[in-house]
Amino acid sequence: MLRLLNEPSFLLYIGDKGVKTVNDAEAFLVTGPMASYEQHGFGLYRVAITEDDTAIGICGLLSRPTLPDPDLGFAFLPDFWGHGYAYESAREILRRARRVLGLRRIVAITAPENKASISLLGRLGFEFEKVLASFGDAGKSNLYELEF
Repeated sequence: MLRLLNEPSFLLYIGDKGVKTVNDAEAFLVTGPMASYEQHGFGLYRVAITEDDTAIGICGLLSRPTLPDPDLGFAFLPDFWGHGYAYESAREILRRARRVLGLRRIVAITAPENKASISLLGRLGFEFEKVLASFGDAGKSNLYELEF
């Protein structure tokens, strides 16, 4: 988690979460994904290679106070880009959102220049909804939606 949250692409497209040490990473997990599971019934999952349990990224649903619906979030270490892991894990998250959680709409936000994420969202069936003038520290972001 520490390595992922400090990858240049993560810092550029998602933002600096202030996670600089192992203790920071542990605190991030407790106050972020684990708290989200408890409060909302969903959160971010660790994505790993099945054969050897190598952690390669995160994927899941986030509850954001400024968005009306759960937000699909994902981030992967660069060594694992382009191998279908983001698509496979996001597809499973969306299946669970629909079948297990009974959700009818999921949104996703991304930087307008993040072409890889925009492409992935399109393959998953998301459609562009609008530009958000300001979204947290990220500035301008694109909002996408997927209705089941």
